Amino acid sequence: MKKDIHPDYHEITVVMTDGSEFKTRSTYGKAGDSLRLEIDPKTHSAWTGVHRVATQGGQMQKFSERFGNLGNLSGKKRG
Repeated sequence: MKKDIHPDYHEITVVMTDGSEFKTRSTYGKAGDSLRLEIDPKTHSAWTGVHRVATQGGQMQKFSERFGNLGNLSGKKRG
Protein backbone atom coordinates (compact mmCIF):
# COMPACT_ATOMS: atom_id res chain seq x y z
CA MET A 1 0.00 0.00 0.00
CA LYS A 2 1.11 3.54 -0.68
CA LYS A 3 1.79 5.61 2.40
CA ASP A 4 -0.25 8.68 3.38
CA ILE A 5 -3.05 8.23 0.83
CA HIS A 6 -5.59 6.41 3.01
CA PRO A 7 -7.88 8.08 5.58
CA ASP A 8 -7.37 7.41 9.28
CA TYR A 9 -9.42 4.32 10.22
CA HIS A 10 -10.11 4.23 13.96
CA GLU A 11 -12.61 3.11 16.61
CA ILE A 12 -15.71 5.23 17.34
CA THR A 13 -18.83 4.74 19.45
CA VAL A 14 -22.25 4.72 17.75
CA VAL A 15 -25.11 5.84 20.02
CA MET A 16 -28.55 4.61 18.95
CA THR A 17 -31.78 6.60 19.51
CA ASP A 18 -32.64 4.54 22.61
CA GLY A 19 -29.25 5.29 24.19
CA SER A 20 -27.67 1.89 23.54
CA GLU A 21 -24.12 2.00 22.18
CA PHE A 22 -21.73 -0.12 20.19
CA LYS A 23 -18.18 0.33 18.99
CA THR A 24 -17.12 0.09 15.37
CA ARG A 25 -14.28 1.21 13.16
CA SER A 26 -14.77 4.17 10.85
CA THR A 27 -13.16 7.14 9.14
CA TYR A 28 -15.72 9.42 10.88
CA GLY A 29 -14.26 12.07 13.21
CA LYS A 30 -11.32 11.26 15.44
CA ALA A 31 -10.49 8.18 17.48
CA GLY A 32 -12.89 7.91 20.43
CA ASP A 33 -15.58 10.21 18.95
CA SER A 34 -19.29 9.38 19.28
CA LEU A 35 -21.76 9.28 16.40
CA ARG A 36 -25.30 9.95 17.68
CA LEU A 37 -28.02 8.62 15.39
CA GLU A 38 -31.34 10.44 14.93
CA ILE A 39 -32.86 7.57 12.95
CA ASP A 40 -31.91 3.93 13.33
CA PRO A 41 -33.30 0.47 12.56
CA LYS A 42 -35.03 0.35 15.96
CA THR A 43 -37.21 3.41 15.23
CA HIS A 44 -37.52 3.90 11.45
CA SER A 45 -40.61 2.51 9.77
CA ALA A 46 -38.60 1.08 6.88
CA TRP A 47 -37.11 -1.47 9.31
CA THR A 48 -39.84 -1.81 11.93
CA GLY A 49 -42.80 -2.18 9.56
CA VAL A 50 -44.83 0.24 11.72
CA HIS A 51 -46.04 3.24 9.75
CA ARG A 52 -47.65 6.44 10.97
CA VAL A 53 -51.21 6.86 9.82
CA ALA A 54 -52.30 10.29 8.62
CA THR A 55 -55.42 10.93 10.68
CA GLN A 56 -58.31 13.19 9.80
CA GLY A 57 -56.75 16.05 11.78
CA GLY A 58 -53.24 15.21 10.62
CA GLN A 59 -50.86 15.86 7.79
CA MET A 60 -53.34 15.52 4.91
CA GLN A 61 -55.66 18.09 6.43
CA LYS A 62 -52.79 20.50 7.06
CA PHE A 63 -51.70 20.10 3.43
CA SER A 64 -55.23 20.74 2.15
CA GLU A 65 -55.60 23.83 4.32
CA ARG A 66 -52.28 25.20 3.15
CA PHE A 67 -52.54 24.46 -0.56
CA GLY A 68 -56.31 24.18 -1.11
CA ASN A 69 -57.29 22.81 -4.52
CA LEU A 70 -53.78 22.96 -5.94
CA GLY A 71 -53.93 19.28 -6.79
CA ASN A 72 -57.46 19.29 -8.27
CA LEU A 73 -57.36 16.44 -10.79
CA SER A 74 -61.07 16.39 -11.64
CA GLY A 75 -60.60 18.66 -14.65
CA LYS A 76 -63.03 21.29 -13.34
CA LYS A 77 -61.98 24.89 -13.48
CA ARG A 78 -61.56 26.65 -10.19
CA GLY A 79 -63.69 29.72 -9.58
